[in-house]
Amino acid sequence: MAEAARAPAVKYMVLMYADPTATEAMTAEERAEVALRHEALHRDLEGTGEMLNGAGLAYPRDTTTIRWSREGDDTTDGPFTAGTEQLTAYYVIDCASPERAREIAGRVLDFHVVAVEIRPVHDSFGMRNRPAERAEG
Repeated sequence: MAEAARAPAVKYMVLMYADPTATEAMTAEERAEVALRHEALHRDLEGTGEMLNGAGLAYPRDTTTIRWSREGDDTTDGPFTAGTEQLTAYYVIDCASPERAREIAGRVLDFHVVAVEIRPVHDSFGMRNRPAERAEG
């Protein structure tokens, strides 16, 4: 049986930013609630075939940043971006439209994720940007 035709999809990276001090201050119950929400979103996106990859990231205290300049490399502890929010997790999704990507991203905003960046993933560095293969149902 041939796979049903679907609209061309685009890969998006959904980047979640949070204040690490707020995240570390969460209660066990709040952490469990956040985990359940992400598990539900992950299951939903796997069910639609839109989930390609995703993970939470280590705390900023466990991060190293390397910046290049003409004077040489500079290595520092932590992500050290402007502001207090730090990149805490990501999803790579494959969906039909920017509107759908925004709908998915809206599901991760909560009391600890304060901003979500949605960025198309381009076919570059020899990596292909193909729609995810769909299982026949």
